[in-house]
Order: sequence, then C-alpha cells, then structure tokens
Amino acid sequence: MNEGTTAHIPVFLYHAVMDDPPSWIAEFTVRPKEFAAHLDAIADSGRTPVTIGVLADHLAGRAPLPPRPVLLTFDDGFADLPGPTAEVLAERGMPATAYLTTGAIAPGGRSLLPPAPMMTLDAVAELERSGMEIGSHTVTHAQLDTLSAKDLAYELRRSKAVLEDALGHPVRHLAYPHGYNSAKVRSLSARAGYETATAVRHALSSDRDERYRIARLIVRQSHTVADVAGWLAGEGARIAPYRDGPKTVAWRWYRRGRAMVRGPEFAG
Repeated sequence: MNEGTTAHIPVFLYHAVMDDPPSWIAEFTVRPKEFAAHLDAIADSGRTPVTIGVLADHLAGRAPLPPRPVLLTFDDGFADLPGPTAEVLAERGMPATAYLTTGAIAPGGRSLLPPAPMMTLDAVAELERSGMEIGSHTVTHAQLDTLSAKDLAYELRRSKAVLEDALGHPVRHLAYPHGYNSAKVRSLSARAGYETATAVRHALSSDRDERYRIARLIVRQSHTVADVAGWLAGEGARIAPYRDGPKTVAWRWYRRGRAMVRGPEFAG
C-alpha cells in the first residue's frame, strides 16, 4: 500500500446544515452556502468520498480502500438531512453516513437532545435510498461512558433494533454521542453487533485506526473552507490512533462521578 494514500483519512463530522439553528447547536451548524463550499473543496481535492462501511471493510481486512478517501458523516438526524442536505450530496454523487438518535426521531421517543427541528423515522428508508448509509447514534444521546452496563446495553441495542426495523436489514455502525467512550463502551458495542464505532477526537483517521474508536474531525460554524482544505491535505490535526491523554481520562472520571449524583446526562 502506498503510504501517502491512506496514511491520513479525513472523516468529517457534521450536525445541522441550516441558516437559523437553535442556539444550543449553532456552534456545530454549517450554513448551506458554506456546506456547498466544503463540498467544492472536497471535489477539488481529488479525494474519493466513501461511507463508513467501506472503511470498515478495509479495517476488517475484507477490501482495500480507494486512493485518498474522505468520509462525510452526520450526527443526530436534523430535519435538513433527508431534504436539502441529502439532495445536494446526491447531486454531486457523494455518499455519506448518517448516525441517527432514535429517541429524537421515532414517534413517542424521548431523548436528551434539546428541542430542535428533527427528521422523522419514516424518512430513514428514503434517506438511505438517496445514498446515505445509516448508523446508530443511540436512543437518548447520553454520555455512554457514565452509564451502567444495563443502561448502556439498552442504548446500543434498542437504537440498532429500531433502525433495523425501519430499514429491513442490519445496521452495522455506531457513533458515540459527543465521542464519549471507554474500554467498556467499546467492548459492549462490539457485543451488540456493531462492526465499527466512531468517536470525535478532532483528529484525522488512518488506515491503522481503531475499529471501535474511529477518529473524526468535528466541523464547527467557525471553521473556514481553508480549514477544510487543510484537513483534506492531511494538515492541521494529529493522526489516529493514539492513546487518550491525562486530561481526557480525568474528564471521564469527573463525569462519571457527576452522573452518579445526577443520573444520565446529555452528551454535548
């Protein structure tokens, strides 16, 4: 394998793509005009957009990656996703992966996400037909690494089952809410039947990345097209895999202690 082709793989993490987002998600929202500019940068880079499933096949040793891959992922399931966002991606022939929080999109569902315009579960099959691969983003969007084994299993298995019922086929991929994970979370994700799980880490992935902690670059409102171009060139971020630093470990233990007092909390 040519070292230069897959030694760094940008996996972009988007949330909402809209002009007037709720304040709580505004920092992680990209306006449609800016999103189009990002897609122009991806096209100009010569990279090949692929889904998480393609990366999963490579990490499992089943198939090679194309030269210079790039991945577009979307978390939560905001209302723009099965509409204008999916449409502009389909027009450009760019596949992507959508990780959906089932408690926020299913009839009668409950999640920890604050109020926002969300897609509905009956649009999931349509979203897939438009070229989006579907993955789970749990039921409630809780901080998974603070949950009991029972609650964690529910988040992982129930969301998977809801999406599989809607699609009529297995759902193989998971995204940890806000990237929060641990050795226990990764182990139980594998036991729940997921082949991969994405974190955040704000780092470039690679052909050596961990299947249950794939690094993503979180795209904020403040990021420019130049930032996107830099990531596409393999610049401006470290490259996974790497071990968690002391601050990450300390923050995890703090959140676990807080959850023991307050109960499950929104990962965001």
